Amino acid sequence: MFIKRNRPIAATALFAVLLAAALVLAAQERPKPEQYLIHGKLEVVLPDFPAAGLILDIGGGGEGVIGQLKGKQVVAIDLSKRELVDAPGEPLLKIVMDARDLKFLDKTFDTATVFFTFMYIAPADHAKVFQELYRVLRPGGRLLIWDPVFPKKADPGKLYVMYPLHVKLPGKEINTGYGVKFAEGQGADHFLESAKAAGFEVISRKDEAGWFHLELKKPVG
Repeated sequence: MFIKRNRPIAATALFAVLLAAALVLAAQERPKPEQYLIHGKLEVVLPDFPAAGLILDIGGGGEGVIGQLKGKQVVAIDLSKRELVDAPGEPLLKIVMDARDLKFLDKTFDTATVFFTFMYIAPADHAKVFQELYRVLRPGGRLLIWDPVFPKKADPGKLYVMYPLHVKLPGKEINTGYGVKFAEGQGADHFLESAKAAGFEVISRKDEAGWFHLELKKPVG
């Protein structure tokens, strides 16, 4: 992953923190400040959604938003051990695991969540992740996705996007930021195509300013 922060930060300092973190954590790619597009702040309201049984949370490190919301119902996986160790909240389990190769048995979970994590997964791998999620969900199980909508690249020199994010949970607010490589035009339609190809049914779609939310279902029978 490129940048994920799990500490609330003041809005006035957000830009400086994001840029400094990007330059440190992405040292291998040596991006330049002028290569960043700074997106407007994303405002995400996340209510306590109903969920039966265990919840598999893909990319559950960093802010650990789903773990903070659903606690012991959550099995959080992430490629980064450090992200999992640093994540707040009290999920049932934190496991270092690749979403492209889930180590769970078929039909294990009733619910799966992907909260602002697909943005860090290469588009070429999205189909495989959907196939794995479909496999480990029980018939009738739900997949909940939140992710940004990437804008069109008006300037070819902008190779990265910085997303300030304000998440409102019941009784708690999180101010954070995500930085990632540009994936021009990637939004809900892209993920719906991959989800349907994997066998999911679409229950609902919500398009917000700069982000979207999908609720998908594995058919029964």
